[in-house]
Amino acid sequence: MLLDISPSQGQLSHSLRSEIRKLCRVSRRTRWNSCSTNTHSVYASVGFEPEMSANLPILSTFVSSAPAARDVVVSSRQKVYEVVLKQAALAKAQSRSIAAVDLKPDINLLKEAYDRCGEVCQEYAKTFYLGTLLMTPERRRAIWAIYVWCRRTDELVDGPNASQITPFALDRWEERLNDLFAGRPYDMLDAAVSDTVSKFPVDIQPFKDMIKGMRMDLERSRYSNFDELYLYCYYVAGTVGLMSVPVMGIAPESKATTESVYSAALALGIANQLTNILRDVGEDASRGRIYLPRDELAQAGISEEDVFEGRVTDRWRSFMKSQIRRARMFFQEAEKGVSALSQASRWPIWASLLLYREILDEIERNDYNNFTKRACVGKAKKLMALPAAYGRSLISPSSHEHFVNL
Repeated sequence: MLLDISPSQGQLSHSLRSEIRKLCRVSRRTRWNSCSTNTHSVYASVGFEPEMSANLPILSTFVSSAPAARDVVVSSRQKVYEVVLKQAALAKAQSRSIAAVDLKPDINLLKEAYDRCGEVCQEYAKTFYLGTLLMTPERRRAIWAIYVWCRRTDELVDGPNASQITPFALDRWEERLNDLFAGRPYDMLDAAVSDTVSKFPVDIQPFKDMIKGMRMDLERSRYSNFDELYLYCYYVAGTVGLMSVPVMGIAPESKATTESVYSAALALGIANQLTNILRDVGEDASRGRIYLPRDELAQAGISEEDVFEGRVTDRWRSFMKSQIRRARMFFQEAEKGVSALSQASRWPIWASLLLYREILDEIERNDYNNFTKRACVGKAKKLMALPAAYGRSLISPSSHEHFVNL
């Protein structure tokens, strides 16, 4: 995804949680509630406290019956593309109807909210955070706010109390989202997002779709084919790109269409999520999950038992090569749109793209053993990626488009 919200980065430190609570003790006049990116406070805000919810039900795992592959292709891809077109139309219009805001927070409190979002981004997505420092202050703060909302949403189903989350809790979280877009934030961090969506042509649909992705994590642990997996990847990661492009902006000198830039942002989200899946096969298997197309596993002669037992065979290596090849195709598609972004916004996206793509190289270096060996990009390579990403960010859209077409 454009913004790395992978739960593997760990939960928020105790000290950070304490500081967030302090900052969120605001006056009754603003009517904001105390908050944290910690999942406990998120759980409380959606209707229950974790320690009281041990017996709350969870939807049972299921595998939906797969329609014909062709029908899935049309429904999944077309459904996502319609959202892309809508986001592109909003960006071109550079305006949208904003609900009347009945909350006018103190400017200093709003600044604190954005600063806290920046600290969270810095702690859990260091490389990306450094790249955002080149952006204009308003865009930088907005990206931080979107990052934190995505992380809090992700932690509902991947945090320490995820096993107790119910569909009802996600219903409450979506209600909060509706209020946020209407200018009625629940807490300080929501206020930063509410302020962001009032300033940029950001539509609510990608946010709602991300919540749909969280619902899918509650409801299922298998995907019949790639088209089903593609839709899941859009919900949990491609949406981040659609949220972010309106904030990052498109370079005025770019000849790329708005639709193509949004499509490239979607492709980067898909590529990043596919990379997450390939990196975390062993970890997901330990939780009873397989985020790999079942039909392609069967074609490769690989059973679910092979996955759960972590068998690295020649069949597995061949299968992984094909999965990595597909992820790289999405990265290649994403490259076409990064240089079309405004120059100040390109660096963090190039850094994200280069580093995530490097994870695929690490899987290969581990001889495709993604069961017991985690593919990680070392600090030295991360540091080397920063100047490389910065250099690419300086290439003008027209020059990059000419290079791609050679």
